[in-house]
Amino acid sequence: MLVAAAVCPNPPLIVPSLAGGAAAELDDLRAACAEAVAVLHSASPDLVAIVGGADDGRVYPPSAAGTLRPWGGDVTVGSGTPVLPLSLTIGRWLSSASEAPLHLESLRHDTPPGGCRAVGERVAALAPRVALLVMGDGSARLTEKSPGYLHPGAAAYSERLEAALVEGRTAELDPGEAAEMWAAGRAAFQTLPAWPFALLYSDAPYGVAYYVTAALAPSTPTA
Repeated sequence: MLVAAAVCPNPPLIVPSLAGGAAAELDDLRAACAEAVAVLHSASPDLVAIVGGADDGRVYPPSAAGTLRPWGGDVTVGSGTPVLPLSLTIGRWLSSASEAPLHLESLRHDTPPGGCRAVGERVAALAPRVALLVMGDGSARLTEKSPGYLHPGAAAYSERLEAALVEGRTAELDPGEAAEMWAAGRAAFQTLPAWPFALLYSDAPYGVAYYVTAALAPSTPTA
C-alpha cells in the first residue's frame, strides 16, 4: 500500500560538487527535496520506490549504481558498474540516508498514460507500506536559453502542470503536449496517486521547470 509520495526534479547540478561556485543557486531546491524525502521517511515505509523516466523501462537491483561522470562530476551512488539513468541516480542520491530497502524502476519517456498508471499501481503493491519518490522535470522550453529554446506556450503549460501535480490530476497530462514542451517527467508523474500534494518548490532557475511536492496518503496513519 502506498503511504506517502513525493516529486523531485533530477538536474545534475542539484549535487553541490557539480555546481561549483553556482551551488548556492539551488540551495532552496535542495532544501525542498530534503523536506520531501523527510515526508516519505515520516511514513515509516517498508520500501522506498524510486521511479523516473529514461530511454528504457526496467527494474534495477536495489544495489544498482549510478554515476554523474557524464555530467562532469566524480559522484557515484550504489555499488558495482554504474547502470542507472540520470533520474534514478539523482533519486538514489537524494535517498542516500534511507534506512528502508529501495526499489529502483525506470519507465520510458513515451510510456502511454495507462502504462504509467499500471507501473504506479504495481509499485504500490510491492510492500505493506510503500513510499514513492517520483523523479522528473517539467518543461525545458521556458526561455531562449532553455535546452529546448523558448516555446510561447511553455509558461502557461508549466502553470497547468504544477496545478496537476498539486491537485493529483497527472492522469490528465497529454503525452503529445508534454513532448512538445520538453516535459521529460510526464511519464513518471503519471505514476502518482490521485492525492492532493503540498507544493514545496516551483521555479525554473535554468529555464527548466522544477517542482517539488510531497504528501502522506490521505487518512493513513504512520506506523
